Amino acid sequence: MASFRALRSQYASLLKQFAASTKEFEVLATVPTDHAPPPKILYVLDSSFNPPTRAHLRIASSALLEKLEPGSRLLLLLATQNADKPSKPAPFEDRLAMMELFAHDVRSHLAARDPSVSASSMEHIPTIDIAVTKKPYFIDKAAAIEASDHYPSPLEQVHLTGYDTLIRIFNPKYYPPEHTLQPLSALFSQHRLRVTLRPGDDWGNREEQESFVDSLARGDRDSEGAQREWAQKIQLIEGRKPDDPPVSSTRAREAAQSAPQDLEWLIPDHVRQFVISETPYSTESPGTKI
Repeated sequence: MASFRALRSQYASLLKQFAASTKEFEVLATVPTDHAPPPKILYVLDSSFNPPTRAHLRIASSALLEKLEPGSRLLLLLATQNADKPSKPAPFEDRLAMMELFAHDVRSHLAARDPSVSASSMEHIPTIDIAVTKKPYFIDKAAAIEASDHYPSPLEQVHLTGYDTLIRIFNPKYYPPEHTLQPLSALFSQHRLRVTLRPGDDWGNREEQESFVDSLARGDRDSEGAQREWAQKIQLIEGRKPDDPPVSSTRAREAAQSAPQDLEWLIPDHVRQFVISETPYSTESPGTKI
């Protein structure tokens, strides 16, 4: 418990410094802390991490395992537009602490599935960065990462998103004042999207979701400023199996309050220990008093 609270306190201090700075993006921690070589490709998982779940674990690990090679790096990114104000239901410092613990869960998960990794050597398992940004919109976050002196340039970013995020990315209302998709040109000129399908939700079945990228390739969005070749930069992947129970941060928060036994299949081990010990989703949470 003492180590958890020290971790939270550390991030609370780093957040205050970030909020007071003019920086738009900053890496606050790296797992492991040993010096890692500059990445050749950066996988970006941008989420509220409230809390990190096994769905996040599946999205991150499946991307890294697809091409597990030296030079891959994972970035866990939290948007903190209001980093100087309390966030609910878990404070930003709690989420960042859970993100660091989640980074250990990801690396352990990758090691267990890579036969080349011995118990004493994790050197081929990707390094994971924990970072914050003040930018609220997707393309601005990508640009802030690109402009950062933390990474070499040029560096390809692969953004790990859900289908719902893909829909928002292609909504012209987010690109004033012209409200066209032309601003996405800068993103797709160098970066890619890896999109997890979400059939059965409010987004249609698998065929309907796959048709979104097909329509882009056909030129159906040309009049909105889209380019057909962008479709080649969007990879669609399977989500959870139809028979698997849905995993979400909302469900994890509910379980933390009313069904703690469900946390075992909702959130990974290190994060679960934090949630059980520090109760960030209780109205009497220690985290709310910082």
